Amino acid sequence: MPFLDRLQRWADDRPDETAVVVAGEHLSWSGLRDQAAALVPAAPAVTVLSEHNSVRFAVAFTAAVAGERQCAVLDPAWPQQMQDNIAARIAGTEPEPAAAPCPATPALQPARGTELVDGPPETSFLIGLTSGTTSIPKAFTRSRRSWRESFDASIEFFGLTREDKSLAPGPLAASLNLYALAECLYAGAEFHTLEHFDVGAAHAAVSHDGITRLVLVPTMLRLLSERGLAGGVDASGIRSIICAGSKLDARTLEAARRWAPNATIFEYYGASELSFVSGAGLRPGQPVEPGGAGIGKPFPGVDIRILDDHGAGLPDGKDGNICVRSGMVSNGYLWGDDGQALRCFDGWYTVGDQGFLSGGTLHMLGRRSDMIIAAGTNVYPHEVEMALASVPGVAAAVAAGMTDDVRGQRVVAGVVLSHGAVTATQLRSGIDDVLARNKRPLEYFALAELPLTDRGKISRQLLLDWVAGNDPRIRRLG
Repeated sequence: MPFLDRLQRWADDRPDETAVVVAGEHLSWSGLRDQAAALVPAAPAVTVLSEHNSVRFAVAFTAAVAGERQCAVLDPAWPQQMQDNIAARIAGTEPEPAAAPCPATPALQPARGTELVDGPPETSFLIGLTSGTTSIPKAFTRSRRSWRESFDASIEFFGLTREDKSLAPGPLAASLNLYALAECLYAGAEFHTLEHFDVGAAHAAVSHDGITRLVLVPTMLRLLSERGLAGGVDASGIRSIICAGSKLDARTLEAARRWAPNATIFEYYGASELSFVSGAGLRPGQPVEPGGAGIGKPFPGVDIRILDDHGAGLPDGKDGNICVRSGMVSNGYLWGDDGQALRCFDGWYTVGDQGFLSGGTLHMLGRRSDMIIAAGTNVYPHEVEMALASVPGVAAAVAAGMTDDVRGQRVVAGVVLSHGAVTATQLRSGIDDVLARNKRPLEYFALAELPLTDRGKISRQLLLDWVAGNDPRIRRLG
């Protein structure tokens, strides 16, 4: 694992300083090293780790990637039958070859060595799993070298230092938080998380543990910021906020800047299979550019091109497949590769996300699979959501495509209101100047809450399910 040599250094230099804090339980650098080292001799070639957040998770993960071992981190919230099926596949799988000319995934190797040391850079250490609840997730692998390069890029971009105390309040089974843990161990920075996401517990950590850095998704940031402002929680000590998952809407950004006035707020685009792609940081006091889908410049060590489905380059302003070339891209899939999940065009990789470049800035439109085709027009939910989020009175928005016998699909949208009442007419008027007529929603719904997955990400399918089932959390706007 790319952080084990660093862990040994921090344990020698700062043995009694805190490395990891989970729900108030502290683990020192020497404690983490010694406890993980004790587990290594019995650790198998491939560990399937399915645990809720705990200090034990950090120890087990560290031991599970020693030498040439590999670790698959499963979401403990997944059904047990699914977890058993994944474990069985990992135990008996042979890697599926990646579509040429992409490199094939290295075969699973037997465990070697009984010491807490890093394996060769080119070997795989992590079996990543796409999130899923009803089918077997796709599985891909990452090399030790790819994460070492990712660490160097993210530490440079986000400015992580040994003096930082990072709080990632989400589940460690999610790639965002697992990476944050490993990144901190690599950088020698103190890492904090919670037993489970809880606004009060997160606020307590910010107030009493000297947190300087937050790593989280937009929905969590909005909750912490708005409730923090209402409750008088002092976040002036936070110097950086790293947000992933989707572009920040205007209201979340405004609340975060008021709550944490000294923080640089970073938003970035990346994918589990690609690692970091592009990002931007908003410094304290820096003016906010209104609206838009811009998600910053390429990350250090990353080249970006927009290619069509045949691999041909597209000019500035023309949308197509966001393709990257970097040393941080994953190896490929162990299983589940349908030829579309991770495509390769002569060394340029894409997961099917759509966007365009303008003046060197990447503009993110969304996943091809989320695209709505309404009466022959391609509509990306993200652009609808960003337009609605700019309307006064709207705290957040989610859009989706509903089956329509005439149009094929029609755009529908749900909004969470920040205050008072907003009508469908007001919403239509509010997006007149920012969204083309043929991309505007035909139906609007008021939401009591956002439709979210168990990892805090927007679920557009859940919105459609609520509409179809007349769910009490949704109300049609006239």
